[in-house]
Amino acid sequence: MKRRDFLQFLGVSGTLATLPKGLLAASLKTAKFTLPHPPPSTEDKLLLVEGLQHKILLRWGDKINATQTFGYNNDYIAYQPTGQDQGILWVNHEYVNSLFIGGPARTRQNIDRERLEVGGTLVEIKRIDGDWKVLPDSKYNKRIDATTPIPFAWPKPIAGKTTAIGTLANCAGGQTPWGTFLTCEENYDMFYGDLDRQGNKTPSWQKWEEIYPLPPEHYGWVVEVDPLTAKAKKLVSLGRCMHERAAVTKAKNGKVVAYTGDDASNQFLYKFISDATDSLETGTLYVADLLKGEWISLKREDHPVLMEKFKDQTEIQVYAREAGKLVGATPLDRPEDIEFDPLSGNMLVALTNNKANKNFHGSILKIMEGNDDPGSLTFKHDTFVAGGEKTGFSCPDNMVFDPKGNLWFTSDISGREIEKGPYKGFGNNSLFVFLRSGNNKGKIIRVASGPRDSELTGPCFSPDHKTLFLAVQHPGEEGTSATDLTSRWPDGDIPKPCVVTIEGPLLDRIVAGEL
Repeated sequence: MKRRDFLQFLGVSGTLATLPKGLLAASLKTAKFTLPHPPPSTEDKLLLVEGLQHKILLRWGDKINATQTFGYNNDYIAYQPTGQDQGILWVNHEYVNSLFIGGPARTRQNIDRERLEVGGTLVEIKRIDGDWKVLPDSKYNKRIDATTPIPFAWPKPIAGKTTAIGTLANCAGGQTPWGTFLTCEENYDMFYGDLDRQGNKTPSWQKWEEIYPLPPEHYGWVVEVDPLTAKAKKLVSLGRCMHERAAVTKAKNGKVVAYTGDDASNQFLYKFISDATDSLETGTLYVADLLKGEWISLKREDHPVLMEKFKDQTEIQVYAREAGKLVGATPLDRPEDIEFDPLSGNMLVALTNNKANKNFHGSILKIMEGNDDPGSLTFKHDTFVAGGEKTGFSCPDNMVFDPKGNLWFTSDISGREIEKGPYKGFGNNSLFVFLRSGNNKGKIIRVASGPRDSELTGPCFSPDHKTLFLAVQHPGEEGTSATDLTSRWPDGDIPKPCVVTIEGPLLDRIVAGEL
């Protein structure tokens, strides 16, 4: 949007609109805002409303140390401080696009390149002269990828092994109270296929199993990563499914509680209650029954049907979906991100969509735990907000709250469906904020629109909430060849996923609750 147009839709006077840009920030401090919904875009640009600006922090392929580079399709972002305006950034890398990496031929050389592009990146960053920079010589700058040996935190082997080779399909994640990162393996079947309990094999999309016949049961877990050492472990305790998120909090008795969603249509919402106050390795996995408002245990000894169908608890953890269905879990509309509302203490779950059920636009579910205790086994639920034409967004996905309880969230319309069918008029995937304080309380505003085919993911605030880190994932994923590109963002050549920083006076005002 043009600067004057932006100021007009904010309700700023014509006099303010003529002020030099250097005085704009001070003027915004006193201007009264009225915020209509900026229009959707189909441009091949990362567009932000005026009052916000972005800078690229990391591009796919950037060197992070002497031998490793920043991976492909950046997704979830987490930040762990190491000092004032300095910290370790963790970034997920979800999947690959063979077109831009080595090529579609399933050779060992191409697959070896792809295995280095997924997993996650640790980099130390610092605000220098007002801008965030990667510290190139930091000892924390490391990659974890599909070749990294990662042990299972479980007393019995998984598919005959105590260690998996690599992590992949890393979508969203979480952070623990003791300072570790959690990264969630979602569409794991994309790489090595899948295997059911009867031994029936489903082939993968990427066909890595043709070169590396690794067990599919080694993927689909939540992985815990120590940012200081890059040591990782797969948490079998949280079950195996297409994990999107692992949101961690504590029950009133101090035990650790982790909520996870299975990002597929008609799959379930899970909760894990740990035996300990500082570990997620042992405890009880539950699944949500929304009809009864109950968390149902997945302990084998608690259900005759599980005793009959599964030989031991390990098999239940590996096939958590099947166990959940047997005990009566409620099918949901692609449960993706999960966040805790700082205003109410309730839990919000992004239900992205369920096209088979004609729910094209999704909603955000609210879970109200019994006695306001995450350790409770009963809950109530309601719809926090629904997507669609009335609210101006479709397919909610990643979310983050600011200190005033404003909800920032992104959308996840498939690249092949943008501006088609029920998604006509919604434009490219975007970043929104649901204002919950100030004069515009209750309004939902689009504040950023992504490049063509992209998805905006992993919104994460710096500790002072002056910066929003955001991943621009899979721009141009619908391109069919190096000459038939749908996007050339950000550099004008082949599209590159990037992590950007977003700052500006509008961000400051929203976070301060001054709108």
